[in-house]
Amino acid sequence: MCSSDLARVAALEWGSDGIRVNVVHPNAVFDTGIWSDEVLASRAASYGMTVDAYRTNNLLRIEITSRDVAQLAAEMCGDTFARTTGAQVPIDGGNERVI
Repeated sequence: MCSSDLARVAALEWGSDGIRVNVVHPNAVFDTGIWSDEVLASRAASYGMTVDAYRTNNLLRIEITSRDVAQLAAEMCGDTFARTTGAQVPIDGGNERVI
């Protein structure tokens, strides 16, 4: 069972108790500890891209930062999403494999 399925089940089971379960789906967030300069350069090279092009490899051509993901997560805890459960919200700049 993937995390998306688990979140749906949790939303179904806990909704009657007023508990909301929503999922944030970031693509790749490069300003985190797992993306060392060496790893980032290696991954970009494997796609024949520069590091800057790899960081912005999405439909909007923008880099998604950990701050962007945190802001979305915080917003999902507030009034805007107060009546939402079971949602899966991507924050990836647009991914052509998904759209």
